[in-house]
Amino acid sequence: MIGAFTIGFLRIGWIDVVDVLLVTALFYQLYKLLTGSVALKVFLGFMSLYLVYLVVKAVGMELLTSILGQFMSVGVLAGIILFQQEIRRFLLNVGKATSFGNRLRMFPWRREPQQERMNITPFIEAAKSLASKQTGALIAFSMASDLKFFADSGDLIDAAVSKRLLMSIFNKTSPLHDGAVIITNGRIRAARCILPVSENPDVPASMGLRHRAAIGLTEITDAIVLVVSEETGQISLVRGGEVFRNLAPADLRARLNEFLFDVAPKPTAAAGSATAEVAA
Repeated sequence: MIGAFTIGFLRIGWIDVVDVLLVTALFYQLYKLLTGSVALKVFLGFMSLYLVYLVVKAVGMELLTSILGQFMSVGVLAGIILFQQEIRRFLLNVGKATSFGNRLRMFPWRREPQQERMNITPFIEAAKSLASKQTGALIAFSMASDLKFFADSGDLIDAAVSKRLLMSIFNKTSPLHDGAVIITNGRIRAARCILPVSENPDVPASMGLRHRAAIGLTEITDAIVLVVSEETGQISLVRGGEVFRNLAPADLRARLNEFLFDVAPKPTAAAGSATAEVAA
């Protein structure tokens, strides 16, 4: 083999090195694709089961090997069914990366301007006004997960964000107020969306259905959810099942900057006014 070298009893060529690097890149892209969704946990569970199958097969446990082997024989078909949304998104990303238009972007004169950071002021002002009127609201910010499945459960809007539009959507007489608003790429993607309700028994009884829906969404995705309580008028943020309650407008801005843009909050004298509860 041309360019081969030996490590102990292994003889490795440059083709083997390239092969390993390509497989590593493939698994890294797969990890990025699944990050932030429940599909990652399903994938890890499937891989763990496959490792158990290899171990029992090597040890010689024929009965258990036979049982797991039947499951593994339909593993490819089961994977296609379980990860159909992720496979579709992966193929779309491959298509975008290999399109002729994207190739031209490598040249300086074809580079597009960097996308501006989303303006969070309309959300803060709307939450402040809704809280003063004790009007409930539920706003989900998509991160790595695009939340398409949940957006499709509501009414598609695709509108620019403004305080007046958010106030109109969550007005108690509006036909769109019952449900969540989903924000994608700085725009209102859909309203009246149905979110999964958390079944965690450790969620405090003081939290209503809006908080449970926010917790439920953040348990299975990496979304950030803003909640305005209709009963108390309190403003909360939910991330990863953790609820930050009783946020003042300044605290809300700091938390949104931290969660959405990874901007560390500045220490203030009023720090600690918000309480965090973990739905473990």
